[in-house]
Amino acid sequence: MPHLSIDCVIFGYQARELKVLISKFNFKGNFYGLPSGFILHTEGVDEAAYRILKERTGIENIYLEQFKIFGEANRNNKVVFDYLWQDEAERKKFIDISGDELQWFKSRFISFGYYALVDITKVTPQKTDIDESMTWYSIHDLPNLIMDHKQIIEKALDSMRLSLDKNIIILNLLPEVFTMKEVQDLYETIFEQTYARNNFQKKILELNVLERLEKKYTGAQNKAPYLYRFKPNGLAHERG
Repeated sequence: MPHLSIDCVIFGYQARELKVLISKFNFKGNFYGLPSGFILHTEGVDEAAYRILKERTGIENIYLEQFKIFGEANRNNKVVFDYLWQDEAERKKFIDISGDELQWFKSRFISFGYYALVDITKVTPQKTDIDESMTWYSIHDLPNLIMDHKQIIEKALDSMRLSLDKNIIILNLLPEVFTMKEVQDLYETIFEQTYARNNFQKKILELNVLERLEKKYTGAQNKAPYLYRFKPNGLAHERG
């Protein structure tokens, strides 16, 4: 669908670090951006977002939320296109493209912003024809991104933080089974602050969405932490 696109902020979490899946585009030059795609005439906007996510992560059952539409008047690919057009080898890729199609590539695009929360251990990043690589980057060490993609990531993070007061969706970043310490580490990483252990645990358990399992074996049973998972109808369990 002309001038309509989807940009996906795919969040993962590992070793107390929040990460985002970033594409290095298969063009000359160092162009990086979010996993993106266009909406087919045969699908809805959410369907398109799920399709793009599956293409780039290789998994289904992903927590997905639309958080903002980006449509500034100067939002286009002109900077990228002008750089590529200066190089003969890259220019030849466009030789068979009509004038109308060239104008379309340089035109303004309106994008639906989505963020997804995934268990990073289950993701095998998948490249498409336009990707040279698909790599996890720390949100504190992002490459130079095209267009407004850095702002899209910032808005996605803001939106996720606002949602935490309503539910515990960020637990979708953890494996199926986790300890309370892992929950607290995750919250502290995303909010960039520390919490008192007893108060934090009490607050989480009062949400009544977690099921306590057996203790995690560490060799010292009396000090071993309990394992938890979402209850079957847990408030934040949006994996399916």
